[in-house]
Amino acid sequence: MLFTDSYKTILQLSSGAFSDKGSKFLAFIYPVRAEGEVKEILSRLRKEHPKANHHCWAFRLSPDRSVFRVSDDGEPSGTAGRPILNTLLSYDVTNVLAVVVRYFGGTLLGVPGLINAYKKATIDALDQAAIIELSISSVYEISFDHSKMNDTMKIIKDEGLKVRNQIFDNLSVIQVEIRLSQQEKVLGRFKNIDGLQVKYLSTS
Repeated sequence: MLFTDSYKTILQLSSGAFSDKGSKFLAFIYPVRAEGEVKEILSRLRKEHPKANHHCWAFRLSPDRSVFRVSDDGEPSGTAGRPILNTLLSYDVTNVLAVVVRYFGGTLLGVPGLINAYKKATIDALDQAAIIELSISSVYEISFDHSKMNDTMKIIKDEGLKVRNQIFDNLSVIQVEIRLSQQEKVLGRFKNIDGLQVKYLSTS
C-alpha cells in the first residue's frame, strides 16, 4: 500500500568517487524503470572498466520502493552491495541503479573500510545527482456528449488535471491523469455528471 502519491528518483546519470589506501571506488547512479535495464548497464560498465577488480551494485525499483537487489561481486559478503543499497534508502530514492567500480590499490581495507568506501562513493554520486520528485497518477478515459462539455471541462480545470489526449465530437473522449490522492474526489465529481463514462487505463 502506498502511503504517498509521489516518489524521488534521479533525472540522469550521476557519478562520484572515493579513494582509500590506493584503492579507487568510482560510483555511477542511473535512472532505471525495469530490472531488464540493469544487466545491459552492468555489461557496458564492465567493458568500459575491464581492469577493475569489482563491479558492486544495488538497485531499487517501483514507486512503492518494494523491489531491490544487491551484489557484492566478489567482495566479502555484506561489505559492498548492502552499503550501496542503504545509501539509496537513506536518500529515499527509487527507480535507480547504483554501481561502484573498484580498482584495488594493493592494501586490504578490512570489512569496516570496505563498507565505508562503498558508502562514501555512493554518497558522492548522489550528492552530485539531480534528485527529482514525481507524482504517481492514474490515467482515465472520459467519454461524454457535447451537452456535458462545460461541466466536464470545469472539473478538469478546477482539479488541475493533466490532459493527455482529447477528441471533441458528438461523443467527446478525453484522457486525463489523476494523482492518487485526488482520485476519490475527482471520480466522485465525474460520476455526478449524467451519462459521462469513466474508464481506467493505467497507472504510472
